[in-house]
Amino acid sequence: METAKWDTSDLTIVDLLDRALDKGVLLWGELVISVADVDLVYLGLKAMLCSIDTAEQMREKAWQQLIETPSV
Repeated sequence: METAKWDTSDLTIVDLLDRALDKGVLLWGELVISVADVDLVYLGLKAMLCSIDTAEQMREKAWQQLIETPSV
């Protein structure tokens, strides 16, 4: 996967938000609270931030891949 290289000298918050909404951002994290090696609380987070247009394009692409994949 290729990483994007941005010139951050003139990058504003509006530019950053525009790029994030255009490409999409995935947040994923886990937190486990335990005492004496006994897990007490588990918190999982999965969130995606993108524009409506980007989400629809991703959904259409995933649907096309599902249709084109032969059943086993």
